[in-house]
Amino acid sequence: MKTALIIGSTGLIGSELLQILLESSEYAQVVTFVKRDTGIQNPKLTQHVIDFDKPESYKDLVVGDDFFCTIGTTIKKAGSQKAFQKVDFEYPKQFALFAQENKVKNYLLISSLDANATSSNFYLKTKGEIQDFLKTCNFESVSILQPSLLLGDRNEFRFAEKAGAFVMKMFSFIFQGNLKKYQPIEGVKVAKAMYKLAQKNTEGFHIYESDVIQELGN
Repeated sequence: MKTALIIGSTGLIGSELLQILLESSEYAQVVTFVKRDTGIQNPKLTQHVIDFDKPESYKDLVVGDDFFCTIGTTIKKAGSQKAFQKVDFEYPKQFALFAQENKVKNYLLISSLDANATSSNFYLKTKGEIQDFLKTCNFESVSILQPSLLLGDRNEFRFAEKAGAFVMKMFSFIFQGNLKKYQPIEGVKVAKAMYKLAQKNTEGFHIYESDVIQELGN
């Protein structure tokens, strides 16, 4: 019986993953780190309301077996590139450092398709930088999930995402062969795939692109 740790549990993927973890017989305890009380009640759930910018206050709480990082935002929502980088790079990095120190075995991260630290796109560059950092960590297993455009109901409305999803679904027949990984993917499928990868506990550093995530999440 394991302990799961999760940041980003109120987002599209994170909220789905949280329910999977709470219903799973693999985990005796599920620990979430959130900015405000979610009101979710479950005998297995321990919720830590923290200030993410005061890492020393939660350093000793990052103790468990599998760490799930589903936190993420957009530059528009964050308000600036610097604020976006804090959420998508600094927070995952800080938790990874604490998780390493506290002997957490597995770290799983939601990234983005085409993430690359050398990209000219700031969003993809930042996603690539956190991937590269995790590659230097000494976890038993690091799983990077790179989903394509996400489908599902978010807490906030993202016009570009909704419009893009509509267009891509209309022309989904185009995404075959090497283009299959660019098909839109349901957030719940990403959550299911993330859960399954945690149970496989494959040693080393691994990246899973969206077409593989689709298969795992079905």
